[in-house]
Amino acid sequence: MLPCNCPGCRSVLKVRCLVCESCGTEVSGLYSLPVLARLSAEEQDFILRFVRCSGSLKDMAKQLGLSYPTVRNLLDEIIEKINHHEE
Repeated sequence: MLPCNCPGCRSVLKVRCLVCESCGTEVSGLYSLPVLARLSAEEQDFILRFVRCSGSLKDMAKQLGLSYPTVRNLLDEIIEKINHHEE
């Protein structure tokens, strides 16, 4: 998982360079991480499961062994975090 915040001051990190391991090409600049990359590994896993379940919270609840309201609350928390990152 990519680090998203500075370990020293907790500011948001940005990407400065991307490298192709195959040919060695480098792309330099200052790029923000995509919003989904800023989520925790658990939140990213939740989103992947949600997509695989075709967006069915009922199927998610069954798969995770949680109640529907709990899964709905988890999704709402992720939505809130995404909205915060986009501001």
